Amino acid sequence: MSMKSPERDVLMRAAEHALVWLDGLDARSVATTASVAELRTRLARPLADLGAPCVTVIDDLVADTAGGILGSQNGRFYGWVIGGGLPAAMAADWLTTVWDQNAGVHACSPAASVVEEVAAGWLREIFDLPPETSVGFVTGCQMAHVTCLAAARHALLRDRGWDVERRGLTGGPPIRILANADRHGSVDRAVRLVGIGSDAIEPLAVDDAGCVTPETLQNALSASPHPAIVVLQAGELNRAAFDPFELLAPVARAAGAWTHVDGAFGLWAKASPLHRELVRGLELCDSWTTDAHKYLNVPYDSGLAFVRDAGAHRAAMTLSTSYLPAGAARDQIDWNPEFSRRARGFAVYAALRELGREGLAELVARTCRHAQAVIDGIGALPGAQRVAGGRLNQGLVRFLDQKPGATSTDHDRRTDQVIEELNAKGEAFFGGVTWRGQRCMRVSLCNWRTSEADVARTIAAARAALTAKVFDPAD
Repeated sequence: MSMKSPERDVLMRAAEHALVWLDGLDARSVATTASVAELRTRLARPLADLGAPCVTVIDDLVADTAGGILGSQNGRFYGWVIGGGLPAAMAADWLTTVWDQNAGVHACSPAASVVEEVAAGWLREIFDLPPETSVGFVTGCQMAHVTCLAAARHALLRDRGWDVERRGLTGGPPIRILANADRHGSVDRAVRLVGIGSDAIEPLAVDDAGCVTPETLQNALSASPHPAIVVLQAGELNRAAFDPFELLAPVARAAGAWTHVDGAFGLWAKASPLHRELVRGLELCDSWTTDAHKYLNVPYDSGLAFVRDAGAHRAAMTLSTSYLPAGAARDQIDWNPEFSRRARGFAVYAALRELGREGLAELVARTCRHAQAVIDGIGALPGAQRVAGGRLNQGLVRFLDQKPGATSTDHDRRTDQVIEELNAKGEAFFGGVTWRGQRCMRVSLCNWRTSEADVARTIAAARAALTAKVFDPAD
């Protein structure tokens, strides 16, 4: 039986709009061009009593959001670590929407359950994690941290005779969080969400390379007998620093601590023979997080939580009721915080099959090469300064005020001006950050679409922005 005409018509129209969007990526402004006020004016129409035809709804949606969709799929987007959507992953995600499976338990969708089982096995192999490691498919690293820290909380308190799932945290042994001082804010948020509280976080000082040293960790662990979760980094946000896992994980284990790794994008270094030395000793830790919507280039949202102690992982997450059938296959509800949930595994499975091991390794190596070319190329321009780079796909550039006697404040203002000028022209998109007390432009690159031509075009755009006359309110 053929599809009903309204469904066919609207899905075909959506596909037409999608292809127009993708075909125009190279020519369209990477930055948005419509103001929030304009978007509100277009979109905030009164809700009619009678519904509109499906095709009209989609046509209006595309027209009314024009200029308000960020070109993050463009090969010249460097603002944040956002992937570009591999073709097979996008197509699988469309099918995921059409199939509309509730991937909470296997009975709702056996195929979604088995796809997650298979993809989880592939991912364990790619990251060289222990075979007993369990995997949760979540929305992103934020919920992956929550999942892993909940498992860590369970394990640490279980080993001290405290059932946290039944009794809660009140009255139980206090848990310490020893975390790299340069950690991402999602770690702090996860600590709050699992009820431990941000006051429990003890920042671990880092060396000049942004890494925690064994001595620093040993001293912190020795300061208190309370159970501890050590949070390390595989790829810091600004310069992609990697903690020395092979040195730190044994120190934590000897003290009875749990070692958790934030690998939002850096975990994928393990997939590249050219970069896997950055994550040496990774397998010695206890839990790991990463995003598939970053380096694996699947559509949002897609995060991954890995836990060595599968029993602790399941105990922290699982739910059973009389109306849910016993599992003949993987029940996703055992491994993530959601009940009703999207079948994210289809897009992950499709992306891994499209790339294969060699394609994934080449993707990581290629984007790292392009990232360093952008950092070095812009950093070498007159009036620019390369601040950090050389490790994986992140780096920092600063722009200097050329007037005599310019201060650090002047350089900060100049940096923000150049970023604004670059983004306004739409040739590329960058973000700014205050790092070590100075304003810098961040370079983040993990998009499969980025090419050598994009790199050259980006450097040319930066050169033009540096020579543009910019109004300076201080003059």
